[in-house]
Amino acid sequence: MAAEDVLAEVGPRLRRIRKEREVTLAALSEATGISVSTLSRLESGLRKPSLELLLPIAQAHQVPLDELVGAPPVGDPRVRAKPVVRHGRTFWPLTRQPGGLQAFKVLEPQRNEEPELRTHEGYEWLYVMSGRLRLVLGAHDVVLTAGEAAEFDTRVPHWFGSTGEGPAEFLSLFGPQGERMHVRARPSRT
Repeated sequence: MAAEDVLAEVGPRLRRIRKEREVTLAALSEATGISVSTLSRLESGLRKPSLELLLPIAQAHQVPLDELVGAPPVGDPRVRAKPVVRHGRTFWPLTRQPGGLQAFKVLEPQRNEEPELRTHEGYEWLYVMSGRLRLVLGAHDVVLTAGEAAEFDTRVPHWFGSTGEGPAEFLSLFGPQGERMHVRARPSRT
C-alpha cells in the first residue's frame, strides 16, 4: 500500500477510535492539548497527520501508534537459513542481515585437536547449550559446560573447540566491529 493511501486512512481511523470510546472532540482536545479545529481537520483528512499530533492522541486513547496509522503487518520474522559446515563445525545462522552483530547456533563434533590461537577484530560471546566446550583465551584454558557463557575481545589470542569428550552445542554472537553485548557485567576493581 502506498504512503498516501495509508495517510488517507488515518483520519477515518481516528474518528472511528474516538467514537468507539465515546469521546467528544472537546474532551480529546482537553486531553491532548490539540485544538478542536485541528482534531476535526485530522479526522476529515484536511490536515496531514504528523508524529507530533498522533503521539498525544495515541496516549489519550491508550492505543499503540501503529493502531492509529494502520501500520502494515511485519513479515515473517523466522530465520530459515540453511546450516553450513566449516572446519568440521556445523553453523546455523540465526540472523539474516549481513554485517553488524551476527548470531549462530554451532555444533562442535567430538574430536581431538591442538588449539591454534588466532586474533582478529571483533568481540565474541559464547553460550553452551549442551556438552562441554574448551576455550583458550590468552593465558586462560577453561572448559565451559551447559548453561555457562563467556565473552571476549577477539584481538586477544583465542581458540575454542571440542574437549575430546563428546560434541558440544553452543550459541555464538559475534560483532565484527567490536560490538559488545548489553548484558556485559564488569568485574569489580579491587
